[in-house]
Amino acid sequence: MPPVPLKIDTAPGALEGILIMRLSGSLTLGDLPKLQAAAKASTEPLVVLDISGVPYVDSAGLGAIMNFHLAAQKQGRRLAVAAPQQRIAALMELTKVNTVLKVFPTVADAESTL
Repeated sequence: MPPVPLKIDTAPGALEGILIMRLSGSLTLGDLPKLQAAAKASTEPLVVLDISGVPYVDSAGLGAIMNFHLAAQKQGRRLAVAAPQQRIAALMELTKVNTVLKVFPTVADAESTL
């Protein structure tokens, strides 16, 4: 079965200065320009990347999330990842990405903690 194309929706968070970026579909090499453009367009101090609708992430997709995190950090902003599916959470643990990124079980948890 071919991967589902990535879709990115944005919405304001519960508090001012928070942007919720909801991803749905597979995050793969072919979809990196979409994520990179969305990352560049965001200016809020905190971006919560809601990946609950992402069933599959390849190594390039994981790298894109890390690049988003690093770019935000350089600008004095923060990126949090919320609601990864079990398979993606396991990948983040295996690759130790979860030791660099803030990963939360829900968007609400990310907003209230940060």
